[in-house]
Amino acid sequence: MIGKTTWAIPEGYIPGQSTGEGRALESHETISVLNPNDQDARMELTIFFADREPAGPYALTVPARRTRHFRFNDLSDPEPVPRDTDYASLLRSDVPVVAQHTRLDSRQPALALLSTIAFSE
Repeated sequence: MIGKTTWAIPEGYIPGQSTGEGRALESHETISVLNPNDQDARMELTIFFADREPAGPYALTVPARRTRHFRFNDLSDPEPVPRDTDYASLLRSDVPVVAQHTRLDSRQPALALLSTIAFSE
């Protein structure tokens, strides 16, 4: 079986500004999820902070045998993820999935892209 049901991303930060134009060059954080199962993956994402209670859970779904990329910038229910704030995130799924974390930092013209597989248990 491929995947795990719990994934942690201890590093998170959405830059509050961008130099690029349009959505493609907007500074952002993304969690990419692969669901190799024959049933939809229903997930909860919780955001943790250094100086306040967690935000969430945010309800996410990836259809069976599909992948989805969720921008933290787009999360709004129960609240938006704050910009210029350090955070960590925890993804829990009802079926095993694979999760990857990516950040595009476009605060300066020389863009930076970071990507890594999340920690699973």
